[in-house]
Amino acid sequence: MHPNPRQLKLLNRLQSAGSCSLETLANDLDVTVQTVRRDVQRLAEASLLIRFHGGVRLPNSTIENIAYRQRAQLHAAEKERIAQAIAREIPNDCSLLINIGTTTEAIARALAGHTGLRIITNNVNVAYTLGRQPGCEVILAGGSVRPRDLGIVGEATVEFIRQFRADIALMGISGIEADGTLRDYDFREVKVSQAIMQSAREVWMAADTSKFHRPAMVRLGELSQIGRLFTNARPPEPFPGLLKAAGVDCVIAP
Repeated sequence: MHPNPRQLKLLNRLQSAGSCSLETLANDLDVTVQTVRRDVQRLAEASLLIRFHGGVRLPNSTIENIAYRQRAQLHAAEKERIAQAIAREIPNDCSLLINIGTTTEAIARALAGHTGLRIITNNVNVAYTLGRQPGCEVILAGGSVRPRDLGIVGEATVEFIRQFRADIALMGISGIEADGTLRDYDFREVKVSQAIMQSAREVWMAADTSKFHRPAMVRLGELSQIGRLFTNARPPEPFPGLLKAAGVDCVIAP
């Protein structure tokens, strides 16, 4: 299913709120409850949300992420703002490690116009975007290509990444829990992301506010392993205190 703009707004609202009544959604979207009910029915049939007595919620699984195509559309404007904020901070003539994720793909698009970049990535979409930029060199990791998002994972990928020492790692993340742990869904992807973090002099993480309090099964690391966190709004509690205690520079994209 390809959600229409109104349905994407509905899903974005659920990402922020966790759950909503049909009446609340109708008010937020400025449509009738009947319209919301039809949208909810279609989205539920596509397994993009779950209906319960009195309202709806996202699946919120700890073991499986939202489908790639839907992730690319959710919070797209916020991701673009974050990407532009990061791109403004990236100097020319530096080396970057970039992991899998729709936000890091937005960063790759925002880096158009930079020169002298050397990019090492396990993300085929990032490689395709930056590989066409004059003055950029892209090194694509070897390993197993994951069909759903063209991410490259596996032990061969980990060993390949460990050869490098880059200036900055640009990281996306699936979830940040209230204890400060960084979380993701695929243990093979996590192994590669851990190698990327260990192979960079600085680690910058991009996460829109829907990623806070979002559970996922596999532990990637801790907030203290990040130098800078780029997001689109002030993080909810208790994250401002956690970020300060961990020494993380939190940058809110304008």
